[in-house]
Amino acid sequence: YSPQGLLRSDSIPEVGEDAAATVGMAETLSQEEQDELRRELAKVEEEIQTLSQVLAAKEKHLAEIKRKLGINSLQELRQNITKSWQDVTSTTAYKKTSETLSHAGQKASAAFSSVGSVITKKFEDVRNSPTFKSFEEKVENLKSKVGGSKPVGGDFGEVLNSAANASATETIAEQMQEETH
Repeated sequence: YSPQGLLRSDSIPEVGEDAAATVGMAETLSQEEQDELRRELAKVEEEIQTLSQVLAAKEKHLAEIKRKLGINSLQELRQNITKSWQDVTSTTAYKKTSETLSHAGQKASAAFSSVGSVITKKFEDVRNSPTFKSFEEKVENLKSKVGGSKPVGGDFGEVLNSAANASATETIAEQMQEETH
């Protein structure tokens, strides 16, 4: 293998091509075929360069037209985003996903509603339990001992409020007695 062979401008094998087969194929080409391929390579490279220059000139012209129309990058970005969003929302995948999420939301609402019903039911069960009834009776007894003149009964909230008021009244009365002594 000569150093000159390393400097050849043969194409690099594409993905999936066998490098050994490519080297072997280049060696089987006649000198005339290799020269023809090199000329074609030079021609394609020149066309690519020309197209790149034309593209750059077109982009410059486009920028000049936009500048004259007062279109800036931010406006263009907004238009692109709006158009992209419209494209996305018009796809069937988006519509199906939206419908699915809507159904999921409805099911979640129903589930939360039923959870609320279950919690309410559990509170009612607790309130009707023997332990709670016993506690409520003890609070009512305390109320009757402390409050005295009020009739026994009412709901649990009233019982607690009156027991707290009675307790506060006793504390104030005791403080006043201590101050007078």
